[in-house]
Amino acid sequence: MSDTQIRDDRAAGRLEAVADGEVVGRIEYFVLDSPERALVPVHTIVEPAHEGKGIAGSLARELYGIAAREDSAVAPLCPYVAKWAERHPDEAPPAGQDLLTAAKGWLAVHPGRF
Repeated sequence: MSDTQIRDDRAAGRLEAVADGEVVGRIEYFVLDSPERALVPVHTIVEPAHEGKGIAGSLARELYGIAAREDSAVAPLCPYVAKWAERHPDEAPPAGQDLLTAAKGWLAVHPGRF
């Protein structure tokens, strides 16, 4: 993954992995403001030709890195990011149940967003 760059397209709600000018993977997310500020990943997608190269893990690691730099939590609704967080507890502080419930509530109120 050395030639892959990760960029945060906050306005579009995407953290993208880009290789040779092409988006090869992404995490779709939204920002939750209450009960605390959090990044909420909903989907992780890697293009089939780029699977197995560590792209999804690099995206998850960068999402947690962004959250840490912004003093935000991460409330993973994406199954992949949730599993990654379980495997990397030193990099991925767990989200509280109140935060996960609030994130699920936001998603229920905005069903067309993802």
